[in-house]
Amino acid sequence: GEEVNAGRIGLTLVLAGMVGSILCGLWLDYTKTYKHTTLTVYILSFVGMVIFTFTLNLGHIIIVFVTGGLLGFFMTGYLPLGFEFAVEITYPESEGTSSGLLNAAAQIFGILFTLAQGKLTSDYSPKGGNVFLCVWMFVGIILT
Repeated sequence: GEEVNAGRIGLTLVLAGMVGSILCGLWLDYTKTYKHTTLTVYILSFVGMVIFTFTLNLGHIIIVFVTGGLLGFFMTGYLPLGFEFAVEITYPESEGTSSGLLNAAAQIFGILFTLAQGKLTSDYSPKGGNVFLCVWMFVGIILT
């Protein structure tokens, strides 16, 4: 059961994220409010991560699916916003340069954070690994 549900929760995150990416991108195109929209979606990603972290072990799988969907919607929805915002604030540099550097940084941090979260999860609990991510997301909010 748990492994099957983990896969299905991952699928829920991905599907909700696809919808979030499209809707957040459309919203940004419509409003042109780059910083406000980016910060709002980032804060909602953080809130989604906190809720997901603290509902993971409640024993109600439907809550985990709902919070996972919420997390996926905003966290993946943030990606196109982040790239667009980076292009705006680095103008007149080319889009390729800013997007390439942002993508490289995301890969480096992704590797480091995956290793750290894996260590925390195996040494303590999944909650420990998720709290680690929540703390760094909060730092990101402050820096944004």
